[in-house]
Amino acid sequence: MKVLVAGASGVVGHAAARHFMERGCDVVGLARRPPGDLGKARLVALDLCDQDACEAAVSSLRDTTHVVYAASHELPDLVSGWGDEVQMQTNLAMLRNLLQPLLRDAPSLRQVTLLQGMKAYGVHLGAITIPARERAPRHQHANFYWLQEDWLRARQRGQEWRMTILRPQVVFGQALGGSMNLMAAIGVYAAVLRERGEPLHMPRGTRWIFEAVDADLLARACYWCATTEACAGKTFNLHNGEAFEWASSWPAIAQALDMQAGPARPVSFAREALGWQPTWERVVDRYNLVAPRQLADFVGLSFQYADRCFGTASEGVRAPSLASTLKARAAGFQDFCDTDEMFRRWFSRYQALRWLPPLHSH
Repeated sequence: MKVLVAGASGVVGHAAARHFMERGCDVVGLARRPPGDLGKARLVALDLCDQDACEAAVSSLRDTTHVVYAASHELPDLVSGWGDEVQMQTNLAMLRNLLQPLLRDAPSLRQVTLLQGMKAYGVHLGAITIPARERAPRHQHANFYWLQEDWLRARQRGQEWRMTILRPQVVFGQALGGSMNLMAAIGVYAAVLRERGEPLHMPRGTRWIFEAVDADLLARACYWCATTEACAGKTFNLHNGEAFEWASSWPAIAQALDMQAGPARPVSFAREALGWQPTWERVVDRYNLVAPRQLADFVGLSFQYADRCFGTASEGVRAPSLASTLKARAAGFQDFCDTDEMFRRWFSRYQALRWLPPLHSH
């Protein structure tokens, strides 16, 4: 298997590239800023918006057998950008720029995995049917998911290669500068509070019950899709296998960050982070971190995403966001993950990378 991972510097793409390598696959990671810790993977710096650059890159990738498409384009105002027509067309163009020449010139191609998410069910617009099921009629709103899916399905008809769509809930994993990386957002928030001598206050927002997705579990699902004929043409929801809310997991998060859990208090990550830069620089210097000194380079747009996921930018009780994963289980994917253990593992990883302060160091 020669696997092309688009978006290899993101939370999903990085985990997928690493897992396929661990399974002995030849991996090529594409990203505008390729990550530096993917071992033997071939990393290619590529802007998917550049059609000519994509054509040139594909000319050396004709032996690709599998694609994991985990790239996305987001606007600076993250949430409002989800309904922006330019953002949608940009994401369609990115997929088309890469896959059009690949579908034409890669005779060995066997499978494409496309990533969507819970916005497919309109979770960003209001309450959804509980549980969200893949067999439900397409939610009638403009979304680049539909543009990409329709384009890809139209080209798959009558071809031997197959496609699969995965719809994870909120994904937790490793990335620098990502648009939706809650590990980095929470980690910086904790490091700033710790530097100030404060406990880890849980951000007070609306109660939101949903399901997390460990990026490593999602990567294993991508491998399952790539190697299982029963996945051909299917769409699967995916999560850890349990529901959670922040209050129940906050003690585990605090412990993983070597802090005491503090009482909940209001916070807006996006607004208050404007004043965190000097404190973060002291943290980087104090612990000799290799994380970027500029918060924007580390967290990207993820402070905005944190406000949404904690409900700190809204009022009242938010409707739960729960999805059924019975379809994936019936097809053979039985994997699951303890969400609290997921937080502990990923924060330990960030500490080992020296992206966050180590344990027992104050």
